[in-house]
Amino acid sequence: MSMARILIVEDNPMNMELATDLLQDAGYAVRQAHSAEEGIRLAEQESPDLILMDIRLPGMDGHAAVGALRSNARTREIATVALTAQAMHGDEQRALDAGFDAYITKPIDTRTFVATVARLLAERGRRA
Repeated sequence: MSMARILIVEDNPMNMELATDLLQDAGYAVRQAHSAEEGIRLAEQESPDLILMDIRLPGMDGHAAVGALRSNARTREIATVALTAQAMHGDEQRALDAGFDAYITKPIDTRTFVATVARLLAERGRRA
């Protein structure tokens, strides 16, 4: 069985590079999207095992994007995680209410990021 496929939707090049490098170094197959619209298109085409999505994106934001993913039969079941710098009181609950399965704050904690992704995949019955 191959390693899990992860789609990262992130418009900040440094955040994208860090998350991609950490996940690829752990053996995951990573695809990148730089906007919510591109991420939704890739999710429909490739059905990744997990989507890490920034909330603040140009154009459609992450909350609207996860709503679009949840309303589409082809992408409804894909585990989708908010990857965001929004860490004020209530932000995590807003993300979960919008349809995200989990919430990871930025800046990414390089010591725990890959383990968190592996745990989320395992919870969804995917191979970490």
